[in-house]
Amino acid sequence: MASAAARLRAAGVADPARDARVLLAHAARIEASRVTLIAPEDLEPEVAERYEQLISLRSVRVPVSHLIGEREFYGRRFKVSKDVLDPRPETETLIEAALSQPFERVLDLGLGSGCILVTLLAETPNATGLGVDLSEAACLQASANAVLHRVEARIDIQKSDWFSNVTGQFDLITANPPYIALAEMQGLAPEVRSHEPSMALTDGADGLSAYRAIAAGGAAPLRPQGRLCLEIGPTQGQAVSALLQEAGLKDIRVLQDLDGRDRVVLAHSLS
Repeated sequence: MASAAARLRAAGVADPARDARVLLAHAARIEASRVTLIAPEDLEPEVAERYEQLISLRSVRVPVSHLIGEREFYGRRFKVSKDVLDPRPETETLIEAALSQPFERVLDLGLGSGCILVTLLAETPNATGLGVDLSEAACLQASANAVLHRVEARIDIQKSDWFSNVTGQFDLITANPPYIALAEMQGLAPEVRSHEPSMALTDGADGLSAYRAIAAGGAAPLRPQGRLCLEIGPTQGQAVSALLQEAGLKDIRVLQDLDGRDRVVLAHSLS
């Protein structure tokens, strides 16, 4: 494990010791907390071979989540793949904002892994939801996570380009859209730039295209006093707020994540 951590450190991995430990646990098919229990023992040959393969892939910056097939989010483990954006801790700010008021019907735009919608339904047992994504692979991944967390009876998943196939009205609309400008893509870590779906990261333009589309159609599906809750990049609060104001939404606020960066824009319908 020490040798593996040294290899990962040399490859520029941010937290090599943690990744070496997690990947050894995965290779040995045990919980990471039990790695110290097997430390005095020689690794079985098949475990050593699996571990070598995992470390080799991590050394070329394949994300740990893709190697072990899951990522933790809001206290739950979500299955992930190269077809969906990894759930991230900062998105939990959106979850907290969404759960701050009651809702019965929720729409999640750009569903991805389903981490937002599945979490909201798991935390709100009487709610139902619709999730849409342009990627069929993402819809399948979200469906698997809905089954994993036992909310499949209360969730509907459809392929849709934002609101194009959406009908009905909702108490809450959420989205974590692609907000990275094309010019910023080269500055991303290799794990993100090379291994996560580009369509979930960037609009190929200024990073605001998705917010323009959501603002243009977001007011109509909201019930009276309905809420729109959007994750944003840390420099986009003012621009996204202006788009929502122009669309006729009210009570617009920008919320910060735990690092003090702008992370969520919250707005209400007029009625």
